[in-house]
Amino acid sequence: EPRSPWCCLAWTLLIGAINALVFLLNLLLMFVIFTVVLLPTIVVVYFGFQCHSQVLHSSARYCKSLLDDNSSSALIILGFVIMSPLLVVAMAIYCSLARRLQLLVCFQPYSLALYKGGRWCCARGCNTQLKAWV
Repeated sequence: EPRSPWCCLAWTLLIGAINALVFLLNLLLMFVIFTVVLLPTIVVVYFGFQCHSQVLHSSARYCKSLLDDNSSSALIILGFVIMSPLLVVAMAIYCSLARRLQLLVCFQPYSLALYKGGRWCCARGCNTQLKAWV
């Protein structure tokens, strides 16, 4: 049966807040995974840009003794070359983790706000035929 207008508004706000929380959880998980997996690329490109004379030209000891402009350019190129496979690895890790935790099933439909008697469905607590992946 349909809900009253105020109850419907309250449920809509609650479901919107829950969906926003699930979205932020997915975003945080993706940020952590991509940061950890892409850390070698970030470090290599950072040192390449830091020690290049036409970019930042740091006065650090390792820049003066180990890295000249050619080796800094090589580090920058290496960092961007290894970025592509690491992006694929990071996305594969995120997708497998999201599938295992069933994070995409936690988004609630707004029809729960309109009608009474709807079921909350998240992760393993729901026995519907809805599948995020086949």
